[in-house]
Amino acid sequence: MGYWKSTVVPKFKKLFEKNNVKKAGAAEACKTFDDAKEDYSKEFEEKKTDLQAKVLEIYEASAAEIKAVVKERKAGALKKVSSAVEKFLEELSKIEFPGSKPAHEACCKFGATYVEGPIYFVFEKVSTYIVVEEKKEEAPPTAEPAAPVEETSSKEKEIVVEEEKKEEKKEEVEKTPEPEAAKAEVEKTPEPEAAKAEEVAPTEPPKAC
Repeated sequence: MGYWKSTVVPKFKKLFEKNNVKKAGAAEACKTFDDAKEDYSKEFEEKKTDLQAKVLEIYEASAAEIKAVVKERKAGALKKVSSAVEKFLEELSKIEFPGSKPAHEACCKFGATYVEGPIYFVFEKVSTYIVVEEKKEEAPPTAEPAAPVEETSSKEKEIVVEEEKKEEKKEEVEKTPEPEAAKAEVEKTPEPEAAKAEEVAPTEPPKAC
């Protein structure tokens, strides 16, 4: 019992005090960050285009767990990847990403779980680049199949019309009598003058012996 009071209890007491101090310091850091959020947002909008390539480069070089945390906010996710979060924020602070420097300092001093607000604020800004980039990659190429289809259909229509014209011409040719047949019919028909002469010529009387 004496060992418990003299050794164990003081250690627990010291640990609780340390945690309380850390929590208090983290709360103060979060409050200071919250007060400057508006300024960070304005700065972000001003530098948005210039920072895009650099941010995407840092993001692509990061571990898969960091990418997951940046895309989606989950309870307790920062605790599992606290060291990776610190590294990611450090890289962002090097390119002077708005809010990344104070968030990185607070993360290193108090731990990622105690300063989730500032960290997720920075991650939210980073994610705007990621969403835009993913939409570009997922977007299908501009489809322009309508024109070729219309061309094909119009060509098909032309072919059909030509075929119909050919059929009509063929039918007309078949209906028209061939020249040879017509000639034969003409030859068969007796000439009017010859027939008339035969009718008019008198029959000669028989000669007397």
